[in-house]
Amino acid sequence: MAAAVILSGSVRLDPGELGFLLQEEIVGFFLPQACGQAQGTAELTIADRLLAHFFLLPEESGVSADYQTQVESDWSYEAILAREAADENYVDAATGEVIMTQEAAEQSSTSMREGETKEQTQGTVPEAAEGQQAEAQTAQAEAQMEQQAETQAAQAAETQTAQAAQIQTALATEKVVVYPREKLNDFDYLIQNFYQVDSTTTINSSQLNADALLGKDLRLSHDASTPQILIYHTHSQEGYADSVPGDASTSVVGVGDYLTKLLTEQYGFNVIHHKGEYDVGDRDHAYSKAGPGLEAVLAENPGVEVVIDLHRDGVAESTRLVTQVNGIQMAQVMFFNGLSRTTAMGDIDYLYNPYIADNLAISFQMQLKAAEYYPGFTRRIYLKGYRYNMHYCPKTLLIEVGAQTNTVSEAMNAMVPLADLLNKVLTAQR
Repeated sequence: MAAAVILSGSVRLDPGELGFLLQEEIVGFFLPQACGQAQGTAELTIADRLLAHFFLLPEESGVSADYQTQVESDWSYEAILAREAADENYVDAATGEVIMTQEAAEQSSTSMREGETKEQTQGTVPEAAEGQQAEAQTAQAEAQMEQQAETQAAQAAETQTAQAAQIQTALATEKVVVYPREKLNDFDYLIQNFYQVDSTTTINSSQLNADALLGKDLRLSHDASTPQILIYHTHSQEGYADSVPGDASTSVVGVGDYLTKLLTEQYGFNVIHHKGEYDVGDRDHAYSKAGPGLEAVLAENPGVEVVIDLHRDGVAESTRLVTQVNGIQMAQVMFFNGLSRTTAMGDIDYLYNPYIADNLAISFQMQLKAAEYYPGFTRRIYLKGYRYNMHYCPKTLLIEVGAQTNTVSEAMNAMVPLADLLNKVLTAQR
């Protein structure tokens, strides 16, 4: 510290000391807490005191290392929940989502009405009459658009009914292909012919063992006096190439309606079709939103043994996922499993799923039955690293029905063999 100079009974400070004291006074006035924290400690510089005020050191903050780890885990959990939806599809959902088509249609409709109004106001009609004429023409245009949409929906419904009657001929009663058990027990053969493992996850022969997967008894344990099967849609806004915007009957929800009808009327199952919407406005968190809704439905219906999350996939616009069964064109379907494991993180403890083995068993038994009775109907089972709400029920299926490039009728047609496969697996038909 600079020395003080005593002159004529007063104390003079050299410029350096004076500046330091002025800084002390200013900091003490505006930031008294900064000065207070410095008391009782070793001598600190102004910079030290300001840092101590604004940035608490770990030992002073009262926050333990465990809490900081939990915060990181929470962030990772939220990030993974958001990525579940993004990772499910092959491309950005905006290229094929019905909700985007609806927005585009609304923008187009608004632009058309604005254009009509602008043209009408450019005439020489008096202002009041001009406004009435514009309103009348706008109303007429809206009515025509509404009528056109209703006509399209009616035509689509008629087409679907006719095709549904025709497609019953596609049902297979005998196996077309037989897979020897010794081949299925070869892990490499199993992977190459029945699975597609995403690069973000891993699996080994302890989880994919044909004897174990086929040894699971998946028969329903009670009759149809109470609900047995639940169908729902994490992504209810997913549609097809010719879906009518705003008409759920032409979206994946309509496909779920048809599957429900087949399972109840043709096979006698008791089915709940839950139509909750979880992807409106925020698709990225659809799985975290759907979880509580799914849990509530299952709590109200404890007898439900099978849960089906029905989707449609997203692919490149040049890709067409179609096949033919007895001359009937239909969308291919794909079973999808989450393993709660990534190559980067290993097993994800906070995405724990006690039913992974059961999930894998029902998808494999469905896949094998499809390969035996309807060759080419299914794509290979897709394995990914997250959970996808498959932990609420042992017999859970996530099914992708075609993609945005398929037609509604192709997706509807696919429900006939899918319902037949469900019946075969859930009643243990050999």
